[in-house]
Amino acid sequence: MSSSAPPLVTADWLADHLTAPDLRIIDGSWYLPQMNRDAEREYAEGHIPGALFVDLDGISDSESPFPHMLPSPEKFSSRMKQLGIGDGHHVIVYDGAGLFSAARFWWMFKTMGHDNVSVLDGGLPKWIAAAHPTEAGSNACSTRHHTVRPNQTIRRDITDMRRNLETAREQVVDARSRGRFTGADPEPRPELSSGHMPGSLSLPFGDLLNEDGTLKTPADLIRIFETAGVDLSKPVVTTCGSGVTAAIPFLALTVLGHPKIALYDGSWSEWAATEGTPIEKD
Repeated sequence: MSSSAPPLVTADWLADHLTAPDLRIIDGSWYLPQMNRDAEREYAEGHIPGALFVDLDGISDSESPFPHMLPSPEKFSSRMKQLGIGDGHHVIVYDGAGLFSAARFWWMFKTMGHDNVSVLDGGLPKWIAAAHPTEAGSNACSTRHHTVRPNQTIRRDITDMRRNLETAREQVVDARSRGRFTGADPEPRPELSSGHMPGSLSLPFGDLLNEDGTLKTPADLIRIFETAGVDLSKPVVTTCGSGVTAAIPFLALTVLGHPKIALYDGSWSEWAATEGTPIEKD
């Protein structure tokens, strides 16, 4: 359906290609309640020219009890058609935090078989810092046919994760804060216990980012993963609180060319809410 694109593009690259007819830009900003930010209002006040706002919760599985779960292929395809994003488009996703929720959208496109998708490294802050223009208001495109070819190889569900407790076939990298991983700090969802899946490794997603919201260099990424105990020659599954920031280590591993990566879609929101799942604290 679509060719593969580099996982990351720079602000200068995007500025040079801004008017390319096969390019579509998505503002995929999404924030935790405690961040006190309104993504849609911020988009209306200023965004990259031509960008389309997509609400993460609006495009997720509204029937799931867990937050931001992948939608059905039919829902995703319908939403993309309405946005004017179709076959052959190179999709660029960014967010207003630098690199936070954009990676989740990038991963979602990948799971739907649309590999021609990249993340803007450093997001809107980097774009603005480079003195590139923004515009206010909103944008719309004419509808476009969008074909979905689901790629289940990069997604894991709770059955897979339970099985992995027995086989230890895949290393599990947890992108939440260390306090939540160890159980010392509470979860932002108060009904959930903190802690972690037995055998999982702690690697807070912020460790992979520079102060300006860009991803660290490949050499630094390798060092950080290895320091966290990750064997980069073996398969990895990433997880977090609700499947959003888990996409950041997934993105980093993709930049490193890792061939076997998946993301646990339900993440801690599902694991900690499911009866009988073991939780460790340390």
